[in-house]
Amino acid sequence: MLSISPLLTLGLVHLKQMAIYLGGETAVEKPNLDELTPREIVAELDKYVVGQNAAKKAVAVALRNRIRRQKLPPEIAEDVLPKNILMIGTTGVGKTEIARRLARLANSPFIKIEASKFTEVGYVGRDVESMVRELADVAVDMAKQAAFEDVLPRSEQNVEERLLDLLIPPSDSVYQMQSGDEKTDKVEPPTSRTREKLREQLRRGDLDGRLVDIETQDRSSATIDFIGGQGMEEMGVNLRDMMGNMFPTKTVTRKLTIAEARSYLIRDEQESLVDMEQITRGALEKMQSSGIIFLDELDKIAGRESGGSPDVSREGVQRDLLPIVEGTNVNTKYGMVSTDHILFIAAGAFHVSKPSDLIPELQGRFPIRVELESLTIDDLKRILTQPKNSLIKQYQALLNTEGINLTFTEDAIDRLAEMTEEINKATENIGARRLHTLVEKLLEEISFLGSEIEEKDQRIDAAYVNERLSSLIEDKNLRQYIL
Repeated sequence: MLSISPLLTLGLVHLKQMAIYLGGETAVEKPNLDELTPREIVAELDKYVVGQNAAKKAVAVALRNRIRRQKLPPEIAEDVLPKNILMIGTTGVGKTEIARRLARLANSPFIKIEASKFTEVGYVGRDVESMVRELADVAVDMAKQAAFEDVLPRSEQNVEERLLDLLIPPSDSVYQMQSGDEKTDKVEPPTSRTREKLREQLRRGDLDGRLVDIETQDRSSATIDFIGGQGMEEMGVNLRDMMGNMFPTKTVTRKLTIAEARSYLIRDEQESLVDMEQITRGALEKMQSSGIIFLDELDKIAGRESGGSPDVSREGVQRDLLPIVEGTNVNTKYGMVSTDHILFIAAGAFHVSKPSDLIPELQGRFPIRVELESLTIDDLKRILTQPKNSLIKQYQALLNTEGINLTFTEDAIDRLAEMTEEINKATENIGARRLHTLVEKLLEEISFLGSEIEEKDQRIDAAYVNERLSSLIEDKNLRQYIL
């Protein structure tokens, strides 16, 4: 009989997932990575991140070296380790965005995690190996979704036949004509002709509202997660697997419309057509050769212990991080995973501490250091308009869904950038994130009224910006509006 101690019982809480799943770009937009030079990789990053050329060059070279390594003989490739990168810069200058866009460009398994989430072994909290387990989960999910896309056409064909079987149960009866010892002649039954007519109606969507009874697996199940010391999360995973074997998945009958049943059945067909064991093996291989872990807030664990009570989020965490970054084997629910060739990109503002405050061994594992520059007024202007997902383009698209045509004049953009820099200087400098606050406040009234606005063409100029945001400049406290 399985018993759980009271201490473990206290750890039975839901662990919020920190992993970020990033799929690749669409087939039209995504270039062939093998053909991209570092200069072209930087050009791709320029579409989303303004400035910071030094950081872009560093990550472009790191990504290109991975492609070069894949072309080496295995005995040489094994010894070519990734050069980890440390980005130093204030918040809101593009550190995280560069890493995310790099992972999206490479279609690599990627997670972003905060170093301050971890605690030293022996204390209640997350252990550093959990980030490798999360990366493994992301890699398997990516591979699984790619495999599902590959078998989607075949799944749709099978589901169509299953839906037709629900509408007209298959009949084994055939008309037989027999004369003496002559061979039996089989004639197509009338149900076949009816089935083909229903197939046409099904493809046109004429039957989407019809109700059918389908049997599906009950995917809802209680989960047990642990927050605790080393191995606690893995123990929770093992418990879930064991409980799943003890209580197999139930089959339930649901009454659904054809449209709803199609999505359920397609998922079941996809799961039956793919080989999860093969997918998992391929995912782990890709993770170990091209995975990226973005370790944010590294400066929060910088510092040396000097007497007194130890800080469990500082030097102890650094020493726990060291073997992961250097390269070790981590036990996951999919098996052992090597971190030798995972690229680590660390970032931090380093306002209070310095990179030299990290333990020497950890400093040595981040040989490439780039310092990101503070944003200028010109950078802020370009951030508002230049990237493919710029803030202004996002708001224009959002409001356009309600028939509102939003336009910004050049002087409005200039004024927004000037006010952003002024407020950043007067208060905490949070970089481009300040733009989100100002633009949201600027368009608050238009967004609130939405489709109720009579004038559908809204023009934002400098006078409108001053009218809506001048109070922020005058109020030096800014607690109500500024992050």
